[in-house]
Amino acid sequence: MLARRAIGALAMICPAAAVAACPPNTACDPGPRPVGNQVTLFTGPVNNANVPLLTTGVPDSRQPADAIGNEGAGQVIRQGGGATGFWFKTIAAFAQLASVNGAADPATGNPTIKGLGPSFNGNSCAMCHSHPAIGGSSPGPGTQGFTQNPQIAASKAMGASNPQDYSAFITPNGPVREARFIMNESDPSRRTPDGGVHGLYTIAGRSDAPAGCSAPQPDITTQLANNNVSFRIPTPTFGLGLIENVPDADLIANAARESSLNPSINAVLNRSANDGTVARFGWKAQNKSLYLFSAEAANVEMGITNEVFPNERATGTNCTSNQLPEDETNMTFQTGLAAGDVDTFVSSAVENFTAFMRFNGAPSQCDFASGVDSAGNSVCKPIGLSALNGLKLFVKVGCATCHTQSFTTQPSNVQGLSNRTFQPFSDFAVHHMGSTLADGITQGLAGPDQFRTAPLWGLGQRLFFLHDGRTSDLKEAILAHASPAGVCYSDSMSQNFTVNFPLNNNSTAVFSAGSSSTSCGSEANGVIDQFNALTASQQQDLLNFLRSL
Repeated sequence: MLARRAIGALAMICPAAAVAACPPNTACDPGPRPVGNQVTLFTGPVNNANVPLLTTGVPDSRQPADAIGNEGAGQVIRQGGGATGFWFKTIAAFAQLASVNGAADPATGNPTIKGLGPSFNGNSCAMCHSHPAIGGSSPGPGTQGFTQNPQIAASKAMGASNPQDYSAFITPNGPVREARFIMNESDPSRRTPDGGVHGLYTIAGRSDAPAGCSAPQPDITTQLANNNVSFRIPTPTFGLGLIENVPDADLIANAARESSLNPSINAVLNRSANDGTVARFGWKAQNKSLYLFSAEAANVEMGITNEVFPNERATGTNCTSNQLPEDETNMTFQTGLAAGDVDTFVSSAVENFTAFMRFNGAPSQCDFASGVDSAGNSVCKPIGLSALNGLKLFVKVGCATCHTQSFTTQPSNVQGLSNRTFQPFSDFAVHHMGSTLADGITQGLAGPDQFRTAPLWGLGQRLFFLHDGRTSDLKEAILAHASPAGVCYSDSMSQNFTVNFPLNNNSTAVFSAGSSSTSCGSEANGVIDQFNALTASQQQDLLNFLRSL
């Protein structure tokens, strides 16, 4: 169920932060394209009594489509068939609040998803993924209805204590962040890798927490002073069903093509540890599928146990009273409960999150100066001459080597995902980026300075850049792709072992396995040299192109 309304008092004509006057003969980030005033309210699926899931609808600033077939951020994939109706029902689930016990939210009367905590970073998917529309990246100034970083309010919601001062990295106008420890804090020698997410907040003190719940926050301030914390911001979820449906063989062939074009490029495709297929989601391409991605986020970011991650990560003391898993497929209904939309109500929250991401449309390509109409609604104008010239320069300087412009999906039982060519501007491989961007975290085949090539589609409206959201300036983000060539990273592994083979006359064999690699600087150093060699006018065209994606 949805309704439309306009917010006339908020004319989102200015970008997220006022763009300072650009000095003469200098290229500057033109800033994000405005979100606009257009708002649609979603209340979710209805039951047999025609009662919607949410009493109070969630607003969404859905973006306009472009002229080349991209649906626009916050829109459903075209030609979705039966998936289209299902997707509209899942928006409300994606934005639904989580609570400890699943009781109705006292502020809105809306039902909540049971299982928040004991540790968490946020209390809904949309809290972190909401710019420029539900499913996007971190909100900030310029997001419809934004007042401050939502983590600040979530940390104190329903009486939560959370006394730690995280103002050094959770700021009112800054991005939503999660924290990972590089090394295990309990090892004084600093030789035991950690790499895991440490929930910033706990449910201790909340009115819906079990009596006597005690769960101290992690001492991130001390670990930050010890240079032992890496931060990450949310990745947008638009068009992910298209990415999921790219054949592994095409990604493998593209990675080989890159190395043939530029010997300094070493595209590594991360792999699933279970079946060896290509993983492609997350900052280090660490997740294989959208279902796995959704389940991990539910557990790691909100603390909700589910059918993929059925165990609590951090228990505290007297903080876990729910039966596990807290989120699961609803195979039976309570007596007298009208199921209504059986598909959405039967699905677990994680399944609904997955469907929402899988059938999200692709972000539109609109000229960086598209702006808004007389009513304050965002518009999408065809890419103009400056941005078109920027595309040529994007290819010329070498950006397009790794930011692969297009892929084509394999056949799918959903027509909108089948045999479709789309333009994500990514190779979904990980690359050595050197010391400037290194986070010290290893995930699968992605080492301490390796990151997935960030898909650039939707960049025109993004507020924060790079894995940790360190800048809102696009030009600064480009320049951060360069790293000192004298700083090197080495990775080595060796194993010696003996195996007995009882089905081969109890013979034994001794094996010695090992590998090592060294990388210095960033694979993008040469590209950044070429970018710096452009004139200010050429750099401006390139920036204008990127803000048109």
